[in-house]
Amino acid sequence: MGLSTLLTQTGAPTSAWDMVFGGTLPTRLILLLLAASSAWSWILIFWKAKQFRAVRRQGNRFLQKMERATGLADAYKAVLALPESPYGRVFRQGVNFFSELRPGALREGAPPSEGLSLTQLQALKLVLEKEEAEERDELAEGLIWLAVLGSVSPLMGLMGTVLGITTTFLGIAASGSSNIGAVAPGVAAALVTTVAGLFVAIPAVIAYNHFLAKLNLVSGELEGFSSEFIGTLAREGRV
Repeated sequence: MGLSTLLTQTGAPTSAWDMVFGGTLPTRLILLLLAASSAWSWILIFWKAKQFRAVRRQGNRFLQKMERATGLADAYKAVLALPESPYGRVFRQGVNFFSELRPGALREGAPPSEGLSLTQLQALKLVLEKEEAEERDELAEGLIWLAVLGSVSPLMGLMGTVLGITTTFLGIAASGSSNIGAVAPGVAAALVTTVAGLFVAIPAVIAYNHFLAKLNLVSGELEGFSSEFIGTLAREGRV
């Protein structure tokens, strides 16, 4: 007698759909919750992928403008023509703060102005760091949910399996039957939730680590640019 024939005769599920719809009410509720979690996870993945691609393009355009600029004033004019980006916002924040400290210093034909004091330079660094942190927080939006789904989904799947197996054994005890036909359907259906939990968790964990690496890369570029901005002020005698 073949395995499939035995499973059919014993009433055990013979397909994935049988295992999904043949489970107990708790396991089906958990499977429904995991399906919603999977949909939410993939929405986040596509959204963050699109966001980081856009930031990468913006960063390349920004760096090209910076390389062609001959000075801070020229760079500021070039950046004003670019669309909004984390790089541009950090740069504008630094230039605006410098302009508040030294009004008119970046205008064409402006006479040489007194350089920033040590206290003013420290304040400029704090302004740049604050803007960097805000940009990082904005780019990190949604990543926490990928981390949560990646860690919680396997536990939810395991909980569904435990509940399903517990319900199965309670039913066996109540009926007094201990043959494979009484055990196999419930156990097979209960194990589906563990597989579903892993199905949700694995892409979420991979995506979280991938986007976290990209976030760290952008954050490092912003920090490096802030240092370069202060270095440019020093080279032009503004510090």
